Amino acid sequence: MSVFSKEIILGAGCFWCTQAVFDNIKGVIHTEVGYTGGKANPNYESVVNGDGNIEVAKIKYNEKQISLEKILEIFLKIHDPTSKDKQGADEGVQYRSAIFYQDNNDFKIISNFLQNAQKNYIKPIATQVAKLEIYYKGEEYHQDYFKKNPKQAYCRFVITPKLEKLANIASFSF
Repeated sequence: MSVFSKEIILGAGCFWCTQAVFDNIKGVIHTEVGYTGGKANPNYESVVNGDGNIEVAKIKYNEKQISLEKILEIFLKIHDPTSKDKQGADEGVQYRSAIFYQDNNDFKIISNFLQNAQKNYIKPIATQVAKLEIYYKGEEYHQDYFKKNPKQAYCRFVITPKLEKLANIASFSF
């Protein structure tokens, strides 16, 4: 990683959606989908069957171009952080809202950000915040799924509207 490069791991429901959104954000260098938070050596089938892992996106970003706070702001806008184990029609522990940090300084930023963001929600924010223990890269067919399959029904009806919603928010730069 370069001097200005950092990583954060985000669980915001379907990892295809999270990756597609962050692929379009200025300052994000690279994204990748994978799993964390459950049993060792997961694969998509084990995750779907409830092995405790979360579908996540690893976001590598240039902190000179985008702050962790801006990434967290986007994260909150693309999913419901008050929903436990469910995002839209996707239901199960693999869809829980989560932030996995690697840098202890990021924990303070994340905690303060979520505490301040709570005033914008009636229900309590249910986002899990934890230090990353281990990350498993997802299968190749899941990487860049939206880019490879933009006309697929899930992509058109779930991911595209998320991208359009962000495009309509003036404070976001793609």
